Amino acid sequence: MMSVGLGILFDGLAYGMLLFLISIGLSVTMGLMGFVNLAHGAFAMFGGYLATVLMQQAGWPFLATLPAAFVVVALASVLVERVLYRRLYRRGPLDQVLFTIGLTFMAVAGITWIFGPSQQPVVLPDFLQGQTRVMGLDFGIYRLFLIAVGVAVTAAVVLGIERTRFGAMVRAAVDNPIMATGLGINVGGVFAVAFALGSGLAGLGGALGIQILGLDPSFPLKYLVFFLIVVSVGGLGSVSGTLLAACLVGVFDVFGKYYLPQVGAFIIYAVMVGLLMWRPNGLLGKRA
Repeated sequence: MMSVGLGILFDGLAYGMLLFLISIGLSVTMGLMGFVNLAHGAFAMFGGYLATVLMQQAGWPFLATLPAAFVVVALASVLVERVLYRRLYRRGPLDQVLFTIGLTFMAVAGITWIFGPSQQPVVLPDFLQGQTRVMGLDFGIYRLFLIAVGVAVTAAVVLGIERTRFGAMVRAAVDNPIMATGLGINVGGVFAVAFALGSGLAGLGGALGIQILGLDPSFPLKYLVFFLIVVSVGGLGSVSGTLLAACLVGVFDVFGKYYLPQVGAFIIYAVMVGLLMWRPNGLLGKRA
């Protein structure tokens, strides 16, 4: 019984790492930039479809598609941010919500027209399939790989924000954009780079999650609620809070669907309501 519980916990953590990789960019755009980007899931979907195209049509190995998904989605997001999103930075949240949800529906329709409505099949390389034995317990190799990638990305993001000059510029631009501009910081450029990095991580998460989350044109709408739950429970703009919330959501979701399949989906919302009643600004969010 204990081994089953540990296995479910392990699967929940792997699922949570996927949610974190995709949600961290949304936390940055909403918490640091103050922009409500409900089209964030579309960037994750594009990363997933790019990975499938590169593997199925170009013959790329799976691991090579991951950096490609990050880079291509990040570069595409720069174009979207410069051409479309920048015009809405000073508009109200309602305008931002309506515009970005409209972009999401356009992305869903476009992907459906090009690839069709069915799931995209993906075969992982042999070395990521199967299980391995650790401390007397069997763990899925691919899920171990997901957790390792999530830990590495978390360390890179935290160090990037806390220990680099660019991170200091981001924090200054968020805390006082007028003062940051007076000090010579290009606030718009800093936000554009932060937006690109967050979108690139979403593309990476979409490519990594094909095997677990599945990939079809409804992906941005199907998982949008989960991304918003992770961001709101973790606290806007908090990397560690987003990681903690993603792991909690992943573990509770897997536990609920395994032990209480009739009400498994409801458990996530109950946990969210309880946590936000206890911590209205999120687990590690700053007080408004």
